[in-house]
Amino acid sequence: MMDYKTLGDEILSIRRQKKISQALIAKDLGITRITISAVENAKGNVGIKTVMQIADYLGQQLTLSQAS
Repeated sequence: MMDYKTLGDEILSIRRQKKISQALIAKDLGITRITISAVENAKGNVGIKTVMQIADYLGQQLTLSQAS
């Protein structure tokens, strides 16, 4: 099972690989840079819709799998 910290680490890693700033994602998606930071650091209460928008922006998708 992927936890919030692992998800945030993955988003951060992909964003850095693509050399995209938090500020650019925030501007393009109409959210704050603080929200991007919250996702990457597993802080706060960010909605799934926002996380999905960020993943999509980075060319990724979230998938569900049965928990073990």
